[in-house]
Amino acid sequence: MGRPWTLLLFLFLFFFLFLFLFFWSTLSLRPPFLGFDPLFSELTAPSSNQLPDFPCKPPYQNSFPFCDTSLPTPTRAHSLVSLLTLPEKISLLSNNASGIPRLGIPPYEWWSESLHGIAANGPGVSFNGTIPSATSFPQIIVQAASFNRSLWSSVASAIAVEARAMYNVGQAGLTFWAPNINIFRDPRWGRGQETPGEDPMLTSAFAIEYVRALQGGSWERSEEIRNGYGGQRVMSENGESHEKLMVSACCKHYTAYDLESWHNFASYNFNAVVSQQDLEDTYQPPFRSCIQRGKASCLMCSYTAVNGVPACASEELLRIARKDWGFQGYITSDCDAVATVYEYQNYTKSPEDAVADVLEAGVDINCGTYMVWKTESAVKQGKVKEKEIDRALFNLFSVQLRLGLFDGDPRRGQFGNLGPLDVCTPEHKTLALEAARQGIVLLKNDKKFLPLNKNVAETLAVIGPMASTSKLGGAYTGTPCSSKTLYEELKQYVKKISYAPGCIDVSCLSDVAFDDAIRTAKEADYVVIFAGIDTTQEAEELDRPSLLLPGKQASLVSSVAAASKCPLILVLTGGGPLDVSFAEANPRIASILWVGYPGEAGGKALAEIIFGEANPGGRLPMTWYPESFTRVSMTDMRMRADPTRDYPGRTYRFYTGSRIYGFGHGLSYSTFSYQFLSAPSKIGLSGTLKDGSVKGTLKQEGKQVYSVDYIPVDEMQNCISLRFSVQVSVVNYGKLDGSHVVMLFSRGPEGLKGSPEIQLIGFDRLHTVSYKHTETSFLVNPCEHLSVVDEYGKRILPLGNHILSLGDIDHIVSVEID
Repeated sequence: MGRPWTLLLFLFLFFFLFLFLFFWSTLSLRPPFLGFDPLFSELTAPSSNQLPDFPCKPPYQNSFPFCDTSLPTPTRAHSLVSLLTLPEKISLLSNNASGIPRLGIPPYEWWSESLHGIAANGPGVSFNGTIPSATSFPQIIVQAASFNRSLWSSVASAIAVEARAMYNVGQAGLTFWAPNINIFRDPRWGRGQETPGEDPMLTSAFAIEYVRALQGGSWERSEEIRNGYGGQRVMSENGESHEKLMVSACCKHYTAYDLESWHNFASYNFNAVVSQQDLEDTYQPPFRSCIQRGKASCLMCSYTAVNGVPACASEELLRIARKDWGFQGYITSDCDAVATVYEYQNYTKSPEDAVADVLEAGVDINCGTYMVWKTESAVKQGKVKEKEIDRALFNLFSVQLRLGLFDGDPRRGQFGNLGPLDVCTPEHKTLALEAARQGIVLLKNDKKFLPLNKNVAETLAVIGPMASTSKLGGAYTGTPCSSKTLYEELKQYVKKISYAPGCIDVSCLSDVAFDDAIRTAKEADYVVIFAGIDTTQEAEELDRPSLLLPGKQASLVSSVAAASKCPLILVLTGGGPLDVSFAEANPRIASILWVGYPGEAGGKALAEIIFGEANPGGRLPMTWYPESFTRVSMTDMRMRADPTRDYPGRTYRFYTGSRIYGFGHGLSYSTFSYQFLSAPSKIGLSGTLKDGSVKGTLKQEGKQVYSVDYIPVDEMQNCISLRFSVQVSVVNYGKLDGSHVVMLFSRGPEGLKGSPEIQLIGFDRLHTVSYKHTETSFLVNPCEHLSVVDEYGKRILPLGNHILSLGDIDHIVSVEID
C-alpha cells in the first residue's frame, strides 16, 4: 500500500512544482504601487550567458500571421493586436512587457540606455555575462564640442554594433532611450552634460546624425558597399515607411525639459511657461529634426508640464509630433511620468483619468507600472476605449517588427553574426580616443605655454582629486573596456611624476591637504592641477546652486599657482559651465583646458594635447556665465532679454550679460585666417511668393511692431530654389597640422524686435595642414537659416541686409523682392 501513496505524493508535488514554475515564468512581477521600482529593475535585468528568447519559433509558433515576413509590417502588427485579450493588452503597456505564452511571445524589456555607449542605467542592459564591458565614449556635451557630424555618426554606429552584439547574447534589448536633445538652457542644470549644448541648430544636427546611425543607417551603407545589399524598406498601404531597424533610438525629453530640482520646484511638478515664439524658435527644432530628418522610431514625453498641461497628456504636443512632423514610431512616457500627471502635477482627479488622458493624447507605453495597474479600471469606468489601447500596441509592435523581433531566430537575421568579438574592438577604442581628442577645449594659453616639450619636462606634479579617478564618463555610463586615470596617462610622458590630491574629494570642504599639494608642486618643473565638478555635483535630480568651483577648490588652485616654479596648467572636469574668472585673470595660470567627461580614453587624449601630439580644436557648445547669473530664476523659460525687468536672456543668441567664455570659444596651437571665396550679395524673392503675397510689416492693433519688412515663410513656395552656397578658405598659420572648426553665423537686419543677436547657420570640422589652405562650403537656405520667429510662433524672412560672419570677417547678403 505504501508505493501507490508514495507515487501519488510524488505526482502531487510534481504538479504543484509545475504550476509554480509556470506562473513564475509568465506572470509580471511588478509591485502593486506607484511608479517604477529600482529593486524591480535589478530583478528583471536580462540574464547573462544565454541567447535572447524570441517569438515565432518553429514548428508551432511560427504559423501566426504576425510571423509571416512576406506581409507588410502594418498587416503583421494589426494581426498581432487582434489576437490579444484585453488583460493581455494591458500587460504590455509597461516598459517591462509581459510575455504571452499562448502565442509564444516572451517578455520584453523596452528600457535600455546608450547615450554615449551602452549604459547600465536601464534594466534592459546587464554587464554580468559573456560581454563584461562596452566602449565608453565621451559624454555628449564633449562630443558636441567637436562640431563634427561624421564623428557623431561614427560613434553612434559603433554603439549600435555593440548594442546588437549584446542583444545577441541576451544582455541588452533593442530599444534604447537616447539621445537627450533638450536645450542646455540654464548652466545649473544637472543634465546639461547629456545634451549637445545650448544651440538649436547644433542640437538638431547632432540628433540627426546620432539617430540615423544608431538605427542602422551607417552600418547598412557600409554593408551595402561590402556585400552589395542595403537595408529593407517596407511601404504600407498609405505610403508610410517602415524601414528595418538595427536598434531603435528615442529622442527625449519632449519638450522644454531642463530642470531637476531648484528651490521648491522639481521636474515632477514643474510647469514650464513657454511662449509660442520660444517653442518654435528654441525648444522644438531639435525634436522636429530628430523626427523628420533623423527618422527616430521613439519619442519620450517628459515629466514637465508645458503651459499648464503635462507633456505626456498634451494632445497638442503629441499631435504636432505625429501629424505635423510625421512621426512614425512609439511614444513612451519618462519613468513614472504617467503617475506624476495625477500624483504630482494634480492635473487629473483620479489615476484612471491620468491614464485616459495620456492614452488619448497619444502615449503608447508607460515606463513604470501605473498603466498596468490602472488601465483596466479606467476601461471599466468608460474612460479608456479599447481602440486607444489597440493603437498603442500597433505602434509598439510596428517598431518591434521593424527590429526583426518577430522574424524568428535572431542568429539567422541580418545582424545575427554580431557577438562578443564586436564589442570593445580596437577600432571602437581608437574612435573613443579620437572623440576625446576632438572634444577637449583649450580655453586659455598665455604666451603659447602649451604644448609642453616632453624632452624638457622632466618632473611633473599632478594635483587634484579628479586626477586619480577612472570614472570619466559622466551620467549614463556603463562598464568601460578599460579604465585608466588621468594621472596614469600623464605618467607615460615624463621621467618623474608625483601626485597630491589637495582635496579629499570634489566637494573640497577642507584645506587640510593643501600643504602637501603645495609642497609637491614646488618640487616639480611643471604642474597640472585638476579642478571642476563630477556627478556628485551635477546629475539627474541634482541641479547646481552655484557656478563656482565647489568648496575650497579655487583656493587650492590659487595657492598651488602661487607656489609653483612656473605658471601651471588647469584642467577642468564636468559638463556644466564654471565661473573660473579668477583663473582666467591669473597670470600664474598659463593654460586652461576643459575635458568635461572625456570617456575611457580621455586621459590619453589629454596627455597627447598637453605634450603636443595632438592639436586641440574643440569649441564650447554652451555659454559659460558668471556666478551672478545664478540670481536668475531657473523657472524662467524666456530666452529673450527683458531690460525692463533686469532679465539678461539666455544662451549666446539672446544673452546680453558678461561671459566667462562664449559659445564657440576654443583655442588651438595654430592660428587661422578666413576668406569668403564666393557668396551672393543679393537674393531675390519675387519668384517664390505665393499669389496674393505682399510685402508688409507685422501690425498689431494698428501699431507697427517691426520696423523692417518681412515675408511670412508659409507664404513662400519653392524655398529650395533660394538656396545658395558659401565657399570659404581657411589657412593654418601654425607649425602643427590639426583639425579646425569653421563656424558660419548670421545676423539679421537691425531693428527686428526679438530676433537673435547672432545665430549659427553652418559648421564644419576640417583637417588643416601647417601653412596651407583648406576649402569648405556651406549650403544656406534663406527660409531656414535667415528667417526668425515672430511673437506668434510664425517664421518670417526679414528683408534687407543679412550679415554672414566667419571668424572676424563679414559678408553682406541682401534679401529683396526684385
